[in-house]
Formats: sequence, C-alpha cells, structure tokens
Amino acid sequence: MSNKKVMVTGGAGFIGSHLVDAMINNGYEVVIVDNLSTGFKKNINPKAKFFKMDICDKKLTDVFRMERPQIVCHHAAQTVVTRSMSDPVFDAKQNILGSINVLLNCTESNVSKLIYASSGGAVYGEPQYRPVDENHPINPLSPYGISKHVVEHYLQLYGTELGLDYVVLRYANVYGSRQNPKAEAGVVAIFAMQMLGGKQPVIYGSGDKTRDYVHVSDVVAANLLALNKGRQAIYNIGTGIETSDQQMFDTLAHLLRYKGHPQYAPVRKGEISRISLECKNAQSVLGWQPRFSLKDGLAQAINYYRDLC
Repeated sequence: MSNKKVMVTGGAGFIGSHLVDAMINNGYEVVIVDNLSTGFKKNINPKAKFFKMDICDKKLTDVFRMERPQIVCHHAAQTVVTRSMSDPVFDAKQNILGSINVLLNCTESNVSKLIYASSGGAVYGEPQYRPVDENHPINPLSPYGISKHVVEHYLQLYGTELGLDYVVLRYANVYGSRQNPKAEAGVVAIFAMQMLGGKQPVIYGSGDKTRDYVHVSDVVAANLLALNKGRQAIYNIGTGIETSDQQMFDTLAHLLRYKGHPQYAPVRKGEISRISLECKNAQSVLGWQPRFSLKDGLAQAINYYRDLC
C-alpha cells in the first residue's frame, strides 16, 4: 500500500473516475480537479478531495501549493474530434493552455512524475501501416489530435530542460462503464443506449471505418503501472485489433437482441478511416497488456447501460 498523494485532473470523468477509484483502493491519497463540464458529481469517490476548477484557472496554483501532490495524472481535456473541428480555439485553450498551466504548477511544486493521457486514435492521423507503433509519423487530421500531440512536445521540453519525469499514454478508443452515452464520442455507449431505447443508431460512413477498442479497466491498469515504471517515454495503450463500425453495431445488436438496422450518414471531418495500435513497448517496459477481450468488455459495459434504463 502507498501513502503518496496523487492529483487526477478530470477525475470526475469517464476514465479519470475509474482511475481515482483504483488509486484509492491501492492506498493512494487522491485529489481531484475537475470543472464538471463533462464529468459528473456521481462519479466522484467520496474518499477523494475534490476541487471544482478548470485547469486553465490561475487558482490551480493555490490547489497545488495547498495539496502538494507527488504525482499528477492529467486526464482533463476537450476530447471530441468534431467539436475541435468546429471550435479549434476552445480545443486549444483547454488542451494546450490548460495543460501548460498544469505543467507549470508541476514544476513549481516539484511533482515527481506526470502521467499524461494522449490519443493514439488521433495523433497519428491516417496510418501508413497497422498496427501503429510509437515511431509512426505524426500527422493528425483534427485540431484535437494536434492539441494532444503539442502537449507531448511540452512534456519532452520540460523533461529535458527541467528534469520533469513523465509518461505519455496514447490511448486507443476507450470504452466501458461511466462513458457518457449522451456525448458526441463513445460509440459503444451511444449505440448501446440507443438500442436499449429502441432508437436507430447512426453509422458515419459505410461501416468499414475501424477503431482499436480497449476497456477502461485495462487503461487504468496501465496508469497504475506507469506510476512506478517508465521514464520520459511514450507508450501506446490498445489491443492491436481493428473493429469496424459495422462489426461493433452487429456485436452490440446480437448481445442486446436488437432487431433494427443502422442509419448511414456522411463521414465526419477529422476522422481517420482505420487504426490499431502496437503496444509492445508498454508490455516490455510497463509490464502491461490488455486483459479484457472485446466480448467480455462489451458484456460488462452493457450491464452498466441496462441499469441506466
């Protein structure tokens, strides 16, 4: 068990709240910073200390000085590709300027390590080969992908010049309980709730667009390992398996006994057509590998969404 203090930005959100729970269960003292723009109070672990605050707020410095976290897990972000396309200024403010504010406070408060949630589904752009490893060229197709990658450069700079230890985790498409089915992203949550409600899900494109789906519990496990392993490095966190939108629809329809058919709409700007992530580095250095098969992960997620109906 550990008595270290960890700050989780975005700790009331989908991934962040699961991470907070796991850290508390592993003996960490946890501080949450979240503005609740996309997170929910119901997700907040009562054993964590909560500050309702935007990461862009200058008062974040007061929280750092008061709490003195030893480790920061930075998950607060604008995460919707389509919103980044329509409002790139907002995306840059939240994801770049907000992250710089976090980094400045980390260095001032002598934080020993920062774990940054990046996007393996957006920073690479359209893959030149699959599965994509960490050496693949970076060519994002959306402001969201750009903003997530820009912060990686800041981390490298702060690591080289100021000695900040960090680990970047480039997530594939994360799914599982607490993912918001009313948001614009998160196809598993959206499809499941629409099917349970007797509505017709929308597939953007012909259905052959693929994603690499990784369960939130596996993402949390990677974060826990990165607390003590990896130094100034970047790791993909995914399964290496492509699943098409049509396959996801068909699988969920089978599990939920949904008899309807999807609607098909034009492909949205900024979205890549295919992706899967190579995760050998995470396995060799962090000792991480995904445990949840898509079948088991979807079954768990479906039970959660059934309970919401």
